[in-house]
Amino acid sequence: MLDFWPECGHRHLRPDQRGWLEPTGAWWAHWLDRPELALVAESCDAEIALHRALRTSPVMPVSAVDLAGIRDDDARENYRLFLALRDGLLAAGTLEAFYCGLFTKGAITLPPLFIDLVAQAILRHLLDEGADAFEARAAELLFRPQRISLEGGRVLAGDRATLDRLSDAGGFGAIGRWLAEAKVPLRAAQLQVLTTDNAVDYWHDGGRHRFLLDLTQHVAKELAPGVSVPLALARSGMAALARVLERWVTHLLGVAVAITPLPRIADERWRWHLGLDVQASAILDDLYLGVDVEADRLQQLLGLFRLDFERPSEMHADVAGAVVYLGLAMDREQGLRLKPQNLLLNLPLARRC
Repeated sequence: MLDFWPECGHRHLRPDQRGWLEPTGAWWAHWLDRPELALVAESCDAEIALHRALRTSPVMPVSAVDLAGIRDDDARENYRLFLALRDGLLAAGTLEAFYCGLFTKGAITLPPLFIDLVAQAILRHLLDEGADAFEARAAELLFRPQRISLEGGRVLAGDRATLDRLSDAGGFGAIGRWLAEAKVPLRAAQLQVLTTDNAVDYWHDGGRHRFLLDLTQHVAKELAPGVSVPLALARSGMAALARVLERWVTHLLGVAVAITPLPRIADERWRWHLGLDVQASAILDDLYLGVDVEADRLQQLLGLFRLDFERPSEMHADVAGAVVYLGLAMDREQGLRLKPQNLLLNLPLARRC
């Protein structure tokens, strides 16, 4: 396994005794090389001086006067946000403590990109042992928005930024066209569905995010003319995502869970559910309450899961031993923005970590 996702700077982080990640000076210096903070030809003297000073002493105090001297408004704001992230993370001590606390302190003022980069670094740590390419690609759903394409009964997820960059049509609806044109070498090289045959190439992708993840849970297997049964895919992206979510919950909440993809919820004792995104949360709420859900809205659901606690005593007493149902859905424009913090905030825990 190569050092995949190098942009998150994982190699510069230091695990503590609990296995949570402490930032180092090298990690903060790594942030200064990002496009949002890197020096450009137009950088003024004040920005150059601050950038060089932070590279030498990444945790140095920076005053409002220091920031005010930066001439470019966007650059000044980028540094202000970076320093807010830095100071908040230093106060928390670890990336995990900062991330868990971020969603319980009222309005979030940091840009989603910064929060996603923290989540990416945590996930990179979780995948460092024993993860396969399917799990790594599925983990990208937790910090990179996706576009969904429904092609011939298959559900394919592609990285939104990559699709937008490659498609003059903005990426929407482009996946099927690229697949149909796989005979064109350039297109075939730029975008591939992740399979067992090309999985080794994922580790060499270099942060280009060009692999599509097949989220199809079941395909129809014909037993006889007109007779077919659903067959679970051995390499379903949903199964890989379930394994990633198990690691996420165990690492951040300290509870062991098993997460399994489901074709449907058929449970007269349905007690608890949560959506992994905004759309799934609303749809599951309506289904739980018995509200009629329009067919086109129901088709936004991409997948369902059941979550079981290994130790029911770690659940809230009112629902101890009950199954927790999870949902994943795309929006009406076939976008997917997974919210991994929902698992940290909304599981029925007996106590919060």
